[in-house]
Amino acid sequence: MKKILTLLLVSILGGIITLSTYKLFIEKKPKFFVAANESRPTFIPTNNTSANLLYDADAVDFTRAAENAVHTVVHVKNTTVSQGGPITLQDLFYGRSQPRTQIGTGSGVIISPDGYIITNNHVINGAQSLSVTLNDNKIYTAQLIGTDEKTDIALLKIDAEDDLPYATFGDSDQAKVGEWVLAVGNPFNLTTTVTAGIISAKSRDLSGVNSQSFIQTDAAVNPGNSGGALVNINGDLIGINTAITSQTGSYIGYSFAVPSNIARKVVEDIMEFGDVQTGILGVNILNRNSKYAIENGLNEIDGVYVSQIEENSGAAKAGLKNGDIIKRVDNIKISKFSDLSGYLNTKRPNDVVDVTIDRGGDLKVVPVKLSKYEISSIEYLDMELRNIPKQAKEKYKIDYGVLVTKNENYALYKNLGINSGYVITEINGEKITSIDDINKIQQKYGDNITKISVINTNGQKESFIFR
Repeated sequence: MKKILTLLLVSILGGIITLSTYKLFIEKKPKFFVAANESRPTFIPTNNTSANLLYDADAVDFTRAAENAVHTVVHVKNTTVSQGGPITLQDLFYGRSQPRTQIGTGSGVIISPDGYIITNNHVINGAQSLSVTLNDNKIYTAQLIGTDEKTDIALLKIDAEDDLPYATFGDSDQAKVGEWVLAVGNPFNLTTTVTAGIISAKSRDLSGVNSQSFIQTDAAVNPGNSGGALVNINGDLIGINTAITSQTGSYIGYSFAVPSNIARKVVEDIMEFGDVQTGILGVNILNRNSKYAIENGLNEIDGVYVSQIEENSGAAKAGLKNGDIIKRVDNIKISKFSDLSGYLNTKRPNDVVDVTIDRGGDLKVVPVKLSKYEISSIEYLDMELRNIPKQAKEKYKIDYGVLVTKNENYALYKNLGINSGYVITEINGEKITSIDDINKIQQKYGDNITKISVINTNGQKESFIFR
């Protein structure tokens, strides 16, 4: 018995010695440790809501908006016929040429049950015949009702047997950056297609002359989608897809749409008046990138700086002054000129808007009755130029050009006779339709003018070449 107990004791002692030796000399020390339960980590504020709302059916559901929109978007075919080169000996001998048919395509949006369709002006430009294919593949001949080149909007009309599904206009002023949108088009007559994205920015100007105010989105839009619908998740029409910026001509991440408030106003004007009624404040805005603005710290102001007031304009009559800073118009915040021009493009002459100005640090709200666009003017080459009033159009039987109202350019007056009452119709071979074109000419050529065409006060056309 003693031998058994002695053997058991020796075994236990041996095990203890062996385990102690392993722990002290053989086992490697751990490189990491576990904090005690009472230790609390530092937290970064985090929203635990699903980050990818695309797959959160309770947050965003595109299906209802898509179902509503696809039936309102149509395929637009523009057919033009031009004269090609001679192809037979008889054609060559008699100087004849065979007609050649060219086809352009785009999209459009039905905006009324009786068949009015909105699209882009560039989709139908130069068309000799137009046809529209609905989402159910029915084809109709379309009539061109009117266009507005400035906003790139055109209005078509088809006569269908039954009432058509149509888009409901939304309020594009209320659209928010970051809001989900769908771009809906019918680019290749393969029935309607839908792409999704968000609003990337608002009041975008691609012209460089502050004449545009696009909604920018990252929803994929390609050339055949021009004239299609940009809708919010409720299916409301908030824009007409119009342009992309790309060196290849295909979508690379950004696309642009005419805001629905502008598009709706344009087509309403075309329906009611036959052309677009444009209302202006009657102010000239300082370019914040100009030398004067930078030297005087005006390039960093919150708002737009009034550099000049047009005589007899609504702004002049309301008491606006040079040096006022426009902060808001009605409920629209004004940070840059395209904010201002975009909102005013939704208004007509004689509409009254509340203009919030900063005058010497004091905020004032001034009601202004908008003036007619014809009184708007611009200074170029030491001349004051104005859009042609109706009387001058009737007198000279023209619908384009700009009227010279003041000329302080001695060389143009003395050498060429250009004075008040002359109409400038071309500069450097480019047709002038309004003072917006003068802005573009100034951006492109500066004061480097090589040719100018005018209509003198006797109604005679003259052209002058500078060498």
